[in-house]
Amino acid sequence: MNQNISDASFTDCIVLRVKTTKDLGRTIFITGNFNNWQVDDPKFKLKKIEDGIYEFTFKKIENLPAIIEYKYTLGDWHHEELDENYTIRPNRSIPKKPGVYNDVVPAWKNRHITHNPELLPIIKPIEGPFNMPINIQTRRVTALLPWDYYRTNKRYPVLYLQDGQNLFDEFAPYGNWALDKRLALLAEERKHEVIIVAIDHAQEKRILEFTPSEKTVLGEGLGKEYSKFLAGELKPHIDRTFRTLPYREFTGIGGSSLGGLVTLYAAITCPEVFSRLMVFSPSLWVQPGLIEQFLHMDPPYCGRVYLYGGGKEGSGVVEYQRRLHEAIKRSGNPFIKSKLSIHPDGHHSESEWGREFPKALKWLFF
Repeated sequence: MNQNISDASFTDCIVLRVKTTKDLGRTIFITGNFNNWQVDDPKFKLKKIEDGIYEFTFKKIENLPAIIEYKYTLGDWHHEELDENYTIRPNRSIPKKPGVYNDVVPAWKNRHITHNPELLPIIKPIEGPFNMPINIQTRRVTALLPWDYYRTNKRYPVLYLQDGQNLFDEFAPYGNWALDKRLALLAEERKHEVIIVAIDHAQEKRILEFTPSEKTVLGEGLGKEYSKFLAGELKPHIDRTFRTLPYREFTGIGGSSLGGLVTLYAAITCPEVFSRLMVFSPSLWVQPGLIEQFLHMDPPYCGRVYLYGGGKEGSGVVEYQRRLHEAIKRSGNPFIKSKLSIHPDGHHSESEWGREFPKALKWLFF
């Protein structure tokens, strides 16, 4: 154990003090056996003290494991800490004993996705204005067009994805899906011919907009208004602006966590629009009743549903998805197909969802 207690004045809490590279430009997180190894949990962000010095304080230690195992990351496992030999270090560990523990992170893993830059999608900001419902907040919307969009006269299916800030922004605080690079890799297989519409979330109103408009654990949200905006305002605008295949059978919607929840809700509220669902780690604990609503739609839902979850996620994520997947298989509905993908060691993180994206896109559209 390389930690040393350096300040005996901390009698009620545990402080981790980290020295690392200056000016990282990314948030540092601690992950471990105290939070199910979630790499981008906002409750476990480190505080910057000065250039190259960060701290995290466990203020309530009574519920911590007797031996605390942990690592530092920059929000995903592609950017976890390395040792002085630039190799992945074993888990750190300290006893549940108050004090200040000093750590050093000499380097960070930085696994870049190898891709052909000529095959990167064309990124086009979407010009408004949109006729948004009064409660729905204006935000950035971006289209990712196939790299050869302007070299053909083809029309393309469209996939609408939530949480646009986390899809291809290199400086996203919680990591990103590296969607642009993954589409470049898909282009090598000729599996890139889809228009992706990335819709930024509404910042402080994200939870409200992604919560169903009914009684839920989080109260009543604006999910119905948000879904109607996507289906009734944004989609027609995209269809007017780009060469799309505007019909239901070529239109998908997707998202992760609460974005996965509102994806399923959009299918329930706007079934005439969306037929391809990319549902990653949906927060069904907010409203488990959505499963029954989806299964008992009249007429029954027609389309494809791709479900992904990680075995190390909490909140019953995998269990809810298994329940939905098995119920779809038992339903006898010949017009719906469901695929369940579970990564046994998967965590609730942007990088996990990015890795799953190519498989999901190919199953849904190709």
